[in-house]
Amino acid sequence: MSTELISNLRLLHGAYNTVVILLFVYQGILGFRIRKSEKKPIHIIRRHRKTGPVIAILGILGFIAGLTVVSLDSGRILKYPFHLIIGLTIVFSIITTFIISRKIKGPEPYWRNRHYALGILIICLYAVQAFLGLGILL
Repeated sequence: MSTELISNLRLLHGAYNTVVILLFVYQGILGFRIRKSEKKPIHIIRRHRKTGPVIAILGILGFIAGLTVVSLDSGRILKYPFHLIIGLTIVFSIITTFIISRKIKGPEPYWRNRHYALGILIICLYAVQAFLGLGILL
């Protein structure tokens, strides 16, 4: 595979995941607004519930794309071990958050608090992942 194509795929992977990070931040803002509101903001709740699964899939696809780019480039998915470990942790956290979101019923805080904490963890991990990714690109 050509070096130019691999370079372009790496940039595309980074740009795609930058959009995914921004979507997760947007999703987090919606969730925070829901959490802090006294009245139930039904339109925000619907948007949060509707976009959550889509953004989760986009995040997982970003990880798969990264694995593909590294495999095409070097044939070794362990070429960037920290980036891989953080990526796997993000994927695991996304899946766990999605599963937990299905358990949220009514005002009960047990699953809501776990969902909230994992959401913050995902955003923080994405910040670390972006930093590591920039180190790989530059």
